[in-house]
Amino acid sequence: MRSTGGTRAMAAAAAGLALTLAGCGGSASTPGSAGSPASTPGTPSAETTSSSSPTAPAPSTPTHKSYPKGPPLQINSIAPLSGTTVGVAMPISIVFTTPVKASARKQIEQHLDVSSSVPVTGAWHWFSPRRVDFRPKTFWKPGTKVTMVAKFNHVGDGNGRYGTRSYTRTFTIGDDVRTHVYVKQHKTVVTRAGKVLRTMPSDAGSPDWPSWDGTMAVVNKSRTVRMTSCSVGIACNKKDPNYYDLTLPWDVRITWSGTFLHYSTGDPYPGHSYGSHGCVHLSLADAKWYYNLVKQGDPVTITGSPRGKADGDNGYAGFDLSWAQWLAGSATKGFTTHA
Repeated sequence: MRSTGGTRAMAAAAAGLALTLAGCGGSASTPGSAGSPASTPGTPSAETTSSSSPTAPAPSTPTHKSYPKGPPLQINSIAPLSGTTVGVAMPISIVFTTPVKASARKQIEQHLDVSSSVPVTGAWHWFSPRRVDFRPKTFWKPGTKVTMVAKFNHVGDGNGRYGTRSYTRTFTIGDDVRTHVYVKQHKTVVTRAGKVLRTMPSDAGSPDWPSWDGTMAVVNKSRTVRMTSCSVGIACNKKDPNYYDLTLPWDVRITWSGTFLHYSTGDPYPGHSYGSHGCVHLSLADAKWYYNLVKQGDPVTITGSPRGKADGDNGYAGFDLSWAQWLAGSATKGFTTHA
Protein backbone atom coordinates (compact mmCIF):
# COMPACT_ATOMS: atom_id res chain seq x y z
CA MET A 1 0.00 0.00 0.00
CA ARG A 2 1.38 3.43 -1.14
CA SER A 3 1.50 6.22 1.40
CA THR A 4 -0.52 9.39 0.93
CA GLY A 5 2.66 11.47 1.13
CA GLY A 6 4.26 9.53 -1.77
CA THR A 7 1.21 10.08 -3.96
CA ARG A 8 1.26 13.84 -3.34
CA ALA A 9 4.96 14.06 -4.02
CA MET A 10 4.59 12.29 -7.37
CA ALA A 11 1.66 14.53 -8.32
CA ALA A 12 3.62 17.66 -7.45
CA ALA A 13 6.55 16.44 -9.54
CA ALA A 14 4.23 15.78 -12.48
CA ALA A 15 2.75 19.27 -12.18
CA GLY A 16 6.23 20.82 -12.16
CA LEU A 17 7.22 18.80 -15.24
CA ALA A 18 4.10 19.97 -17.09
CA LEU A 19 4.93 23.63 -16.33
CA THR A 20 8.54 23.23 -17.46
CA LEU A 21 7.59 21.67 -20.80
CA ALA A 22 5.05 24.41 -21.59
CA GLY A 23 7.59 27.14 -20.84
CA CYS A 24 10.29 25.60 -23.06
CA GLY A 25 7.92 25.57 -26.03
CA GLY A 26 8.05 29.37 -26.30
CA SER A 27 4.55 29.53 -27.76
CA ALA A 28 1.85 32.08 -26.99
CA SER A 29 -0.38 31.47 -23.98
CA THR A 30 -2.97 28.76 -24.41
CA PRO A 31 -5.32 27.33 -21.77
CA GLY A 32 -3.23 25.31 -19.34
CA SER A 33 0.15 26.56 -20.57
CA ALA A 34 2.45 29.48 -19.74
CA GLY A 35 -0.34 31.72 -18.44
CA SER A 36 -1.56 29.20 -15.79
CA PRO A 37 0.14 25.86 -15.23
CA ALA A 38 -2.01 22.84 -15.99
CA SER A 39 -3.29 20.88 -12.98
CA THR A 40 -2.60 17.19 -12.79
CA PRO A 41 -5.85 15.26 -12.44
CA GLY A 42 -6.61 14.63 -8.79
CA THR A 43 -4.12 17.27 -7.63
CA PRO A 44 -5.27 20.76 -6.58
CA SER A 45 -3.55 23.63 -8.38
CA ALA A 46 -2.07 26.64 -6.63
CA GLU A 47 -5.23 28.65 -7.41
CA THR A 48 -7.72 26.05 -6.12
CA THR A 49 -6.32 24.85 -2.81
CA SER A 50 -9.34 26.41 -1.08
CA SER A 51 -12.77 25.79 -2.61
CA SER A 52 -14.04 29.00 -1.01
CA SER A 53 -11.39 31.26 -2.60
CA PRO A 54 -12.20 32.89 -5.98
CA THR A 55 -10.03 31.80 -8.93
CA ALA A 56 -7.62 34.55 -10.06
CA PRO A 57 -7.52 35.20 -13.84
CA ALA A 58 -4.38 34.00 -15.56
CA PRO A 59 -2.06 36.86 -16.64
CA SER A 60 -1.96 37.27 -20.42
CA THR A 61 1.33 36.93 -22.26
CA PRO A 62 2.00 39.56 -24.98
CA THR A 63 2.14 38.09 -28.47
CA HIS A 64 5.09 39.33 -30.55
CA LYS A 65 5.12 38.69 -34.31
CA SER A 66 8.26 36.88 -35.33
CA TYR A 67 10.15 37.88 -38.47
CA PRO A 68 12.98 36.00 -40.16
CA LYS A 69 16.40 37.39 -39.48
CA GLY A 70 19.33 37.85 -41.80
CA PRO A 71 21.47 40.46 -43.56
CA PRO A 72 19.56 43.37 -45.12
CA LEU A 73 18.17 43.21 -48.65
CA GLN A 74 19.79 46.21 -50.32
CA ILE A 75 19.01 48.24 -53.42
CA ASN A 76 21.76 49.49 -55.71
CA SER A 77 19.56 51.89 -57.70
CA ILE A 78 16.00 52.78 -58.67
CA ALA A 79 15.29 54.81 -61.80
CA PRO A 80 13.87 57.29 -62.48
CA LEU A 81 14.49 59.60 -59.55
CA SER A 82 11.59 61.18 -57.70
CA GLY A 83 10.50 64.57 -58.96
CA THR A 84 11.79 64.06 -62.49
CA THR A 85 9.95 64.41 -65.78
CA VAL A 86 10.75 61.56 -68.17
CA GLY A 87 9.90 60.32 -71.63
CA VAL A 88 7.10 58.01 -72.75
CA ALA A 89 9.42 54.97 -73.01
CA MET A 90 10.92 55.24 -69.51
CA PRO A 91 10.71 52.06 -67.41
CA ILE A 92 10.85 51.78 -63.63
CA SER A 93 14.17 49.99 -63.17
CA ILE A 94 15.29 48.44 -59.87
CA VAL A 95 18.78 47.02 -59.43
CA PHE A 96 19.46 44.92 -56.32
CA THR A 97 22.89 44.82 -54.72
CA THR A 98 22.83 41.02 -54.51
CA PRO A 99 20.96 38.39 -56.57
CA VAL A 100 17.32 37.51 -55.94
CA LYS A 101 16.53 33.81 -56.11
CA ALA A 102 14.03 32.78 -58.79
CA SER A 103 11.68 31.32 -56.18
CA ALA A 104 11.49 34.70 -54.38
CA ARG A 105 10.71 36.87 -57.40
CA LYS A 106 6.93 36.51 -57.22
CA GLN A 107 6.92 37.73 -53.62
CA ILE A 108 9.19 40.63 -54.57
CA GLU A 109 6.83 41.66 -57.40
CA GLN A 110 3.81 41.39 -55.10
CA HIS A 111 5.40 44.00 -52.85
CA LEU A 112 5.99 46.45 -55.72
CA ASP A 113 2.99 48.77 -55.98
CA VAL A 114 2.58 50.92 -59.10
CA SER A 115 -0.11 53.60 -59.36
CA SER A 116 -0.69 56.09 -62.17
CA SER A 117 -3.10 58.94 -62.80
CA VAL A 118 -3.91 57.28 -66.13
CA PRO A 119 -4.31 53.49 -65.62
CA VAL A 120 -2.08 51.37 -67.85
CA THR A 121 -1.59 47.67 -68.44
CA GLY A 122 1.97 46.78 -67.54
CA ALA A 123 4.22 44.15 -65.99
CA TRP A 124 7.54 43.60 -64.25
CA HIS A 125 10.30 41.76 -66.10
CA TRP A 126 13.46 40.19 -64.66
CA PHE A 127 16.46 40.79 -66.90
CA SER A 128 18.73 39.06 -64.40
CA PRO A 129 18.73 37.99 -60.73
CA ARG A 130 19.63 41.59 -59.86
CA ARG A 131 17.51 43.73 -62.20
CA VAL A 132 13.72 43.97 -62.55
CA ASP A 133 11.97 46.60 -64.71
CA PHE A 134 8.35 47.70 -65.06
CA ARG A 135 7.04 48.99 -68.39
CA PRO A 136 3.56 49.54 -69.77
CA LYS A 137 2.39 47.44 -72.71
CA THR A 138 2.61 50.56 -74.90
CA PHE A 139 4.25 53.93 -74.28
CA TRP A 140 3.06 56.04 -71.33
CA LYS A 141 0.57 58.83 -72.01
CA PRO A 142 2.09 62.33 -71.62
CA GLY A 143 1.08 64.05 -68.41
CA THR A 144 0.67 60.81 -66.44
CA LYS A 145 1.73 60.96 -62.77
CA VAL A 146 3.34 57.72 -61.63
CA THR A 147 4.16 56.44 -58.14
CA MET A 148 6.04 53.27 -57.30
CA VAL A 149 6.31 51.97 -53.72
CA ALA A 150 8.61 49.03 -52.99
CA LYS A 151 7.28 47.64 -49.70
CA PHE A 152 10.28 45.53 -48.85
CA ASN A 153 10.04 45.39 -45.04
CA HIS A 154 10.70 41.77 -43.99
CA VAL A 155 10.55 40.57 -47.63
CA GLY A 156 13.18 37.96 -48.43
CA ASP A 157 15.33 37.54 -51.54
CA GLY A 158 15.45 33.74 -51.21
CA ASN A 159 19.13 33.87 -50.33
CA GLY A 160 18.81 34.79 -46.65
CA ARG A 161 18.49 38.57 -46.96
CA TYR A 162 15.43 40.52 -45.84
CA GLY A 163 14.19 44.02 -46.56
CA THR A 164 14.33 46.62 -43.81
CA ARG A 165 12.46 49.54 -45.40
CA SER A 166 10.24 50.80 -48.20
CA TYR A 167 11.28 52.86 -51.23
CA THR A 168 9.12 55.38 -53.07
CA ARG A 169 9.53 57.02 -56.46
CA THR A 170 7.16 59.60 -57.96
CA PHE A 171 7.65 61.05 -61.44
CA THR A 172 5.79 62.58 -64.36
CA ILE A 173 5.62 61.58 -68.02
CA GLY A 174 6.52 64.60 -70.15
CA ASP A 175 6.01 65.48 -73.80
CA ASP A 176 5.97 62.67 -76.35
CA VAL A 177 9.31 63.36 -78.02
CA ARG A 178 10.51 60.62 -80.37
CA THR A 179 13.64 60.23 -82.49
CA HIS A 180 13.97 58.05 -85.58
CA VAL A 181 17.42 57.42 -87.07
CA TYR A 182 17.27 56.23 -90.67
CA VAL A 183 20.68 54.65 -91.17
CA LYS A 184 20.57 54.15 -94.94
CA GLN A 185 19.08 57.57 -95.62
CA HIS A 186 21.63 59.30 -93.36
CA LYS A 187 18.97 61.33 -91.60
CA THR A 188 17.44 61.63 -88.14
CA VAL A 189 13.88 62.88 -87.63
CA VAL A 190 12.65 64.27 -84.30
CA THR A 191 8.93 64.61 -83.53
CA ARG A 192 6.84 65.91 -80.65
CA ALA A 193 3.25 64.72 -80.31
CA GLY A 194 3.57 63.31 -83.83
CA LYS A 195 4.67 66.57 -85.47
CA VAL A 196 8.13 66.89 -87.02
CA LEU A 197 10.36 69.32 -85.13
CA ARG A 198 13.55 68.85 -87.12
CA THR A 199 15.09 66.60 -89.76
CA MET A 200 18.85 66.39 -89.31
CA PRO A 201 21.61 64.89 -91.49
CA SER A 202 23.32 62.10 -89.58
CA ASP A 203 25.79 59.27 -89.89
CA ALA A 204 25.41 56.01 -88.01
CA GLY A 205 27.87 53.18 -87.50
CA SER A 206 30.00 51.86 -90.32
CA PRO A 207 29.44 48.42 -91.88
CA ASP A 208 32.33 47.15 -89.76
CA TRP A 209 31.02 48.82 -86.58
CA PRO A 210 27.25 49.09 -87.09
CA SER A 211 24.83 50.80 -84.73
CA TRP A 212 22.19 48.91 -82.80
CA ASP A 213 18.75 48.62 -84.37
CA GLY A 214 15.53 48.86 -82.38
CA THR A 215 14.05 51.25 -79.83
CA MET A 216 16.20 52.48 -76.95
CA ALA A 217 15.15 55.11 -74.43
CA VAL A 218 17.51 57.95 -73.54
CA VAL A 219 19.56 56.84 -70.52
CA ASN A 220 21.20 60.19 -69.68
CA LYS A 221 23.04 63.06 -71.30
CA SER A 222 26.31 64.89 -70.66
CA ARG A 223 27.74 68.21 -71.78
CA THR A 224 30.98 66.45 -72.69
CA VAL A 225 32.13 62.84 -72.66
CA ARG A 226 35.59 61.39 -73.07
CA MET A 227 35.26 58.54 -75.55
CA THR A 228 37.99 55.97 -76.01
CA SER A 229 38.13 52.97 -78.30
CA CYS A 230 39.76 50.90 -75.58
CA SER A 231 36.89 51.43 -73.12
CA VAL A 232 34.45 49.65 -75.46
CA GLY A 233 36.80 46.94 -76.63
CA ILE A 234 37.44 48.30 -80.14
CA ALA A 235 41.16 49.09 -80.04
CA CYS A 236 43.69 49.77 -77.31
CA ASN A 237 46.78 50.04 -79.47
CA LYS A 238 47.41 53.62 -80.55
CA LYS A 239 48.74 52.37 -83.88
CA ASP A 240 45.45 50.66 -84.68
CA PRO A 241 43.47 52.67 -87.28
CA ASN A 242 40.33 52.21 -85.14
CA TYR A 243 41.97 53.71 -82.06
CA TYR A 244 40.55 56.97 -80.71
CA ASP A 245 40.64 59.04 -77.53
CA LEU A 246 38.40 62.10 -77.84
CA THR A 247 36.42 64.40 -75.60
CA LEU A 248 33.27 65.35 -77.52
CA PRO A 249 30.33 67.68 -76.77
CA TRP A 250 26.52 67.37 -76.61
CA ASP A 251 26.29 63.66 -75.81
CA VAL A 252 22.98 61.81 -75.46
CA ARG A 253 23.46 58.22 -74.29
CA ILE A 254 21.03 55.49 -75.39
CA THR A 255 22.87 52.29 -74.32
CA TRP A 256 25.18 51.31 -71.49
CA SER A 257 27.49 49.73 -74.07
CA GLY A 258 28.40 53.18 -75.40
CA THR A 259 25.92 54.31 -78.05
CA PHE A 260 25.42 58.10 -78.17
CA LEU A 261 23.91 60.71 -80.43
CA HIS A 262 26.52 63.49 -80.50
CA TYR A 263 28.83 65.73 -82.46
CA SER A 264 32.16 64.32 -83.62
CA THR A 265 35.21 66.27 -84.74
CA GLY A 266 36.03 63.28 -86.95
CA ASP A 267 32.74 63.64 -88.86
CA PRO A 268 31.82 67.35 -88.59
CA TYR A 269 29.46 67.43 -91.58
CA PRO A 270 27.39 64.24 -91.36
CA GLY A 271 24.78 63.05 -93.80
CA HIS A 272 26.88 61.28 -96.44
CA SER A 273 28.95 58.48 -94.90
CA TYR A 274 29.34 55.92 -92.12
CA GLY A 275 31.77 57.71 -89.88
CA SER A 276 31.30 56.15 -86.45
CA HIS A 277 31.93 53.02 -84.45
CA GLY A 278 28.24 52.65 -83.58
CA CYS A 279 27.23 56.12 -82.44
CA VAL A 280 25.03 58.52 -84.42
CA HIS A 281 26.86 61.67 -85.51
CA LEU A 282 25.07 65.02 -85.78
CA SER A 283 26.38 68.42 -86.80
CA LEU A 284 27.53 70.70 -84.00
CA ALA A 285 24.42 72.90 -84.20
CA ASP A 286 22.04 69.94 -84.40
CA ALA A 287 23.79 68.08 -81.58
CA LYS A 288 23.43 71.08 -79.27
CA TRP A 289 19.76 71.57 -80.21
CA TYR A 290 19.03 67.88 -79.69
CA TYR A 291 20.85 67.78 -76.35
CA ASN A 292 18.75 70.66 -75.04
CA LEU A 293 15.51 69.07 -76.23
CA VAL A 294 15.53 65.45 -75.12
CA LYS A 295 15.15 63.96 -71.66
CA GLN A 296 15.65 60.60 -69.97
CA GLY A 297 13.15 58.06 -71.27
CA ASP A 298 12.53 59.62 -74.69
CA PRO A 299 12.48 56.78 -77.27
CA VAL A 300 15.13 56.62 -79.99
CA THR A 301 14.45 54.16 -82.80
CA ILE A 302 17.19 53.15 -85.23
CA THR A 303 16.33 51.28 -88.43
CA GLY A 304 18.38 50.04 -91.37
CA SER A 305 21.39 48.80 -89.42
CA PRO A 306 22.52 45.17 -89.84
CA ARG A 307 23.55 44.71 -86.22
CA GLY A 308 20.15 43.75 -84.79
CA LYS A 309 18.35 44.97 -81.69
CA ALA A 310 20.08 45.89 -78.46
CA ASP A 311 19.37 43.69 -75.45
CA GLY A 312 16.54 45.03 -73.34
CA ASP A 313 18.83 45.72 -70.38
CA ASN A 314 21.44 47.54 -72.44
CA GLY A 315 20.25 50.84 -71.06
CA TYR A 316 16.45 51.12 -71.20
CA ALA A 317 15.67 49.11 -74.32
CA GLY A 318 12.73 47.17 -72.90
CA PHE A 319 10.54 48.05 -75.88
CA ASP A 320 12.87 45.93 -78.03
CA LEU A 321 11.00 42.98 -76.48
CA SER A 322 7.52 42.03 -77.64
CA TRP A 323 4.78 42.05 -75.00
CA ALA A 324 4.79 38.23 -74.96
CA GLN A 325 8.55 38.22 -74.40
CA TRP A 326 8.16 40.80 -71.64
CA LEU A 327 5.50 38.75 -69.83
CA ALA A 328 7.66 35.62 -70.09
CA GLY A 329 10.14 37.28 -67.73
CA SER A 330 7.51 38.20 -65.13
CA ALA A 331 6.52 36.15 -62.09
CA THR A 332 3.11 37.82 -61.68
CA LYS A 333 2.37 38.61 -65.36
CA GLY A 334 0.43 41.66 -66.48
CA PHE A 335 -1.81 43.91 -64.39
CA THR A 336 -3.54 47.28 -64.62
CA THR A 337 -2.18 50.08 -62.47
CA HIS A 338 -4.53 51.82 -60.06
CA ALA A 339 -5.00 55.54 -59.56
